[in-house]
Formats: sequence, C-alpha cells, structure tokens
Amino acid sequence: MAPAAQHGGRRHHPVGPRRDLPDVRPSVAEPFSPEPCALKRTEAHHSEGLDTWNAAYPRPTRALDAVMVFLSFPDSQPLTAPAELAADHFPVTTRFFQRASYGKFTLRPHPLRHWVRMPRPSTAYAIQRDWEAPNRAAYLRDALAAADRHVDFSRYDIVYFVADPDAPGVDSDATKVVNLDTPLRADDTDIRRVVTVFENHPPDRLVLAHETGHVLDLPDLYHRPVDGKGDWDTHVGDWDLMGSQFGLAPDLFGWHKWKLGWLGPRQVVCVRGTEPTRLTLEPLGAGPGVPVTGAAGAPAFGLGRGAKLAVVRTGADSALAFEARGPVGSDAGACRSGVLVYRVRSGAASGGGPIEVVDAHPRTAACWEDSVYPPLADAPVGLGESFTVPGRAYGWRWRGGRRRGRGR
Repeated sequence: MAPAAQHGGRRHHPVGPRRDLPDVRPSVAEPFSPEPCALKRTEAHHSEGLDTWNAAYPRPTRALDAVMVFLSFPDSQPLTAPAELAADHFPVTTRFFQRASYGKFTLRPHPLRHWVRMPRPSTAYAIQRDWEAPNRAAYLRDALAAADRHVDFSRYDIVYFVADPDAPGVDSDATKVVNLDTPLRADDTDIRRVVTVFENHPPDRLVLAHETGHVLDLPDLYHRPVDGKGDWDTHVGDWDLMGSQFGLAPDLFGWHKWKLGWLGPRQVVCVRGTEPTRLTLEPLGAGPGVPVTGAAGAPAFGLGRGAKLAVVRTGADSALAFEARGPVGSDAGACRSGVLVYRVRSGAASGGGPIEVVDAHPRTAACWEDSVYPPLADAPVGLGESFTVPGRAYGWRWRGGRRRGRGR
C-alpha cells in the first residue's frame, strides 16, 4: 500500500448574449468538451482541466453511497456515541452538495451504529497533519482489517474512517484524504482513497464537505505558507469551500460545478472574439428550493436554469471566469454581492494556486471580523461599477441588477 498524496482540511429573463449587437460572437461551451473554453485536464494532481473526467474518481452526477466507520482504541473509552458523531456531519454535508449541484448529486451516508476496535493504542500511529507514510499505512491496514468484519465495502463509493475524538493520540488537525498508488483491497473491491477523520466533537464547520470535495477530484485552493505561518487564504478568500470551509461564501466556484457535471450546456457561455459581448448571468446559488428575490422583493423570474458562468480562454491552460455571487443558498453570509472574477490554470496542482480570485477593489478590504481574508471579501465587481482585469483587455460592468460583460 503506497500513499500517493494526501489532503488536509483548513483550520484557522432570457439567458445568453444579446443578438442585437453587431459582430457579437459568444459561443456556448459544452461540458467536458475540449473546445472552445474547456481547459484540457493535465497530469497535475486534481487538475482544473475539464475536457475529460478522471475515471479514478467517482463522478457526482448520481447518488453516491458513503460508509462511516467509527474507530475506537485500547487506550481510550469513547465518550461520544457513533450516532452523535454521524450527526456532526450529516445531513449538513449532504445538504451542501444538494444545493451546490442544484439537486443533481446526493451523498448518502451509511454510518455504523457501533464502535470498531483498533488493535493498537491511538498513540501507536503517531497521527499528525504531516503524517509519516509508515504510520499512515499501518493505521489504514489496521482500520480496514478491523472494519472488514462489519462492512461490505463493495457497496460503497466513499469510505470515511472516523476516529474517537477523545483518544489521546488523535490530532484534530490531521483530517485528510489519503490517495493510494496501490489500492487497498476488501470484498473484491479496490479502495483507492480513504477519508481519515480526526475531528473534535463538534467538528470544524463543513470539514467533511471539504474533504469529500477531494474525493470528487477537487483541489485545495488555499495557499499553505512554507513555514506554516501567515495567511492561508490569499488565493480565493471566502469564495469556495476548497479554499476554506470557514468562508462566508463557501459555495463551489462555477468552474467546479462545470467540472463536476452540474452545469448544463446553456449555463456556461464561452466568450470569443474581440468585439464587445453582452450577456446575463444568474446568481450562482440560484436553483431548486433556493429562493431569490428581485429588486422589488418579488421572486426573481427564470432563475435556476440560466447562464451561471462566463469563460474567456486566455491561453492553452488558462482562462478567466466570471460569475454572479451574493447572499444566496450556501453563500447566505457573503460579505459583498457582484460579479466575481477569477483565473483558472489547469496545469497547477492542488495547493499550487489553480484558481486565484481577481480583486476588483485591491485597495480596500471588508468584513474584518468574519472574513477568512478581508482583502478579498469585497473582490466582486459591484452594482454600477466597471472593472478591467489587470493585464488583460477584458472589462465588466454590472447595471440595473443584470450582470453584463464586455470583452475587448
């Protein structure tokens, strides 16, 4: 069994372009097509390329079943029942993905009702955030062997190993996904990755949703300082769960929703050419069961199936993305509303800045008491504002509640 990589959670109206303009040449990008705006998937770990799906990961366009195995240790008597720990994470994790996917993906948890005893004390595994491979491998081997008598792993798409939070050797900063070069084998099933949960009770907010994002081939978007000190959230701030589960607006980027198959062909607009393009974007969070009101307080018309993402190809492995964000759905706590702009690089690996938010207000900050990174909390282009992306001849203006882009 050879762990290849591991990810740890963070701590600390009509839609489309206007046809009455001369020489407007937007095109609608098909999900997972290599042209014109879908970046090609690269060898980078959790590449943001989306022309093809990485078959090593379960595709969340159907219901996925997840087993939760609760592990106790000889050196500690659990103080919390498995049902209480399961309730720490569900149904909140399932609800997050149902909203994010507009009802297209359901994560179905199957928690065991009893503890499964590990053969060695919790301290024997030297659990920590930067876990040494031999100790990690021993933990996974022991956990799988202990659980195999109680679980038919062939029935599940995702495996969560949840450690007793009160065991002395459990480090609550060590929750992560372990990807395996050589899969574990149980019940005639290859297990290619495991979510190892080492959380307090209650746990960090949305931590399991973040880790499950890795199981779905989403990268870490935070920037981990070399010395472990300083800001982790300089790349995307509050604006995506994979940057921080503590963010004020943790809904997944439209790019991620496109990658995961949750946006239809007419919901992604690929903007090409050099002439101005006008288009209307719906709020990213608008969808089934998510109320959105218009300017007069009445329900907004046509929300849920319209265009949600505009993309401009800027290079072989790079693009600019535009989406409307505000206090809708999982973004109910968003600090500012407007059009959020970000850069995407398919050749950048997880943790290496594959997505970076472009700050439309680089000289200001907002929501100092609540934002994970206040300098980006006011990043969106606001109502009536104009913004040109630095280094690019792309501008954006939001007028009268509609989000309109102009590319030159």
